Amino acid sequence: MDADGISFGFRDVGGLRLHVAEAGPPDGPLVILLHGFPEFWFGWRAQIPALAAAGFRVIAPDQRGYSLSDKPAGASAYRLDLLARDVFGLADAYGRTTFSLVGHDWGAAVAWWAATLQPERVGRLAILNAPHPALWRRAMLEDPVQRAKSRYVQLLRLPWLPELMLWAGGYRGLSQALEGAARPEAFGAAELAHYHDAWRRPGALTGALNWYRALFLQPLPVPAPGSLVTPTLVLWGDRDAYAEPRLAEESAALCANASVRHFPDATHWLAHDEPAAVSEALTAFLSA
Repeated sequence: MDADGISFGFRDVGGLRLHVAEAGPPDGPLVILLHGFPEFWFGWRAQIPALAAAGFRVIAPDQRGYSLSDKPAGASAYRLDLLARDVFGLADAYGRTTFSLVGHDWGAAVAWWAATLQPERVGRLAILNAPHPALWRRAMLEDPVQRAKSRYVQLLRLPWLPELMLWAGGYRGLSQALEGAARPEAFGAAELAHYHDAWRRPGALTGALNWYRALFLQPLPVPAPGSLVTPTLVLWGDRDAYAEPRLAEESAALCANASVRHFPDATHWLAHDEPAAVSEALTAFLSA
């Protein structure tokens, strides 16, 4: 257990072994935190202790393909249906029928999709800087501004070349993406060293990139307005280089009960730019 009361272990989920960070009382309401690209559980390091102190049982996995978790071969193993199934399996491993989900980036896409597929299991949903994946995919295809912001997606979906470029550059491209945070201290040398360790794990680059390669491998119908019943909070850093702020409201419009809070000076890396404000917002929303 580390100084913040976080312990670590592995859970078997549907034939995969996922590495998890855990904190908080074992009998507290379960909250699962889902990281995005190119992070791992460590991306929630500011929020885990805060939520645990509020009485939640907090679980932050390295999602499939990342860091110490299993990395199944092939892009088809990273379809959203399977990623959402990991979340339900993880809750099952803790003996929980219902739970709340918090997600950022790709983790938010999984959280949106899990709440779309099995809303009866997701008590509350909190989203950081990610539209509903069906809206995201549609915007990439139809909206010129979002298409321009998503050019990197097409690059990352190429076979083998992204791995070669990122590895040959000493992971500099990934580091530079993180260093775009509004707070320069958010990703200092010590923090980046943890990320480099995670990226160096055998198969980790390919596992992470396969999330992008799987993006168009399954249908993603856009839900009808107001059809998603899970109470939802959308937090959005408006200086996001990868997604248009209007997608926050468009995603919230799919929900029967949703609120949106914008952070005008924060970037895509909202949890790092505004760690205290995000922790406070999540605690209040999940406790309501």
